[in-house]
Amino acid sequence: MTRHLMPTYQRLPVTFVRGEGAWLWDEKGDCYLDALSGIAVCNLGHAHPAVHQAICEQSRTLLHTSNMYGIALQAQLADRLTEKSGMDNVFFCNSGAEANEAAIKLARKYGHAQGVDRPAIIVMEKSFHGRTLATLSATGNSKAQQGFGPLVEGFVRVPYNDIAAIKAALAEHHNIVAVLVEPVQGEGGINIPAADYLAQIHALCDQHRLLLMLDEIQTGIGRTGKFLAYQHSGITPDVCTLAKALGNGVPIGACLARGKAAETFTAGSHGSTFGGNLLACRAALAVLDVLDESDLIAQATGKGQQIAAGLAAHLRDNNRVREIRQLGLMIGIELDRPCTELVKAALARHLLVNVTNENTVRLLPPLIFDDQQTAQLTATLAELIHAFTDS
Repeated sequence: MTRHLMPTYQRLPVTFVRGEGAWLWDEKGDCYLDALSGIAVCNLGHAHPAVHQAICEQSRTLLHTSNMYGIALQAQLADRLTEKSGMDNVFFCNSGAEANEAAIKLARKYGHAQGVDRPAIIVMEKSFHGRTLATLSATGNSKAQQGFGPLVEGFVRVPYNDIAAIKAALAEHHNIVAVLVEPVQGEGGINIPAADYLAQIHALCDQHRLLLMLDEIQTGIGRTGKFLAYQHSGITPDVCTLAKALGNGVPIGACLARGKAAETFTAGSHGSTFGGNLLACRAALAVLDVLDESDLIAQATGKGQQIAAGLAAHLRDNNRVREIRQLGLMIGIELDRPCTELVKAALARHLLVNVTNENTVRLLPPLIFDDQQTAQLTATLAELIHAFTDS
């Protein structure tokens, strides 16, 4: 790697030059099974024909104008997303952090409109919402925050999956205007809450006239077996943020709003130079077309269960495995010890996985994963875990 890149990543010793479906090839021509999808980005796999064609066609006509002008593809994408989500309108940006930044600004503006001078947002321990200063402040990871103080004020942190803690915070703090929460905590270790958790938060928000804001950056676009994870709970939030898999690798983010939240931003409230440009919207529309014309989202539930069951069978006698957690194609294998070295061990076996929260192997396979790839993943990873815990 060149010394002219800022050392913000501890990069693995591999460089990929080509991809197809769930496979990646490095500079030497060696092939790797991708069970991470670029961290939940390439839900349709690499070099998907429909996305490839859309990008090529759009690049021949027009890439970017400005949000000073009408953008027909942006309007089409907004129509599609609101129809699928039950939301009313959309602000487009370039990333998940930007989408969450927009949500935080929206909540504060909503609070000021309600006469709250110093509006605050309830956020969760072990959450992850981005690395801009506001989203980092909302994030429940002290290690990521270290060295960046003073952080942005206006966040009240409570434990995840704890309704009583939210009620206590509301009783103590009278300037709460919103709750920001992930339907499943991805970076926090694939933490899956109780089935009625979001519905209970939704009821509290309605009772106290708060905005329910769901960070679906990692869970959205089919990953959990529904287009959006909150659809498992039968609710509709006031704000929902998307990014990652929306463009299948082309950077795009979205902040969706409904009802009172949809009326909060006005001209000049927020903006983005590149947000929702023609190339990004064309790629996202291609992604939605593929999902609409296939049963990939519906299959994610069964595929995830197949992977989790395979791992459970391989690892049933390993008492170092604390728990296997799974919702759709979000899978976490929690060990009783830090296990970050498993990432390099898997790379040596030409398998791409991730470790989050130090002790949880995170799997985010593309929705197009097949039975053969599932068998390879479960057998290889189980072997690696056994070797690691026996050492």
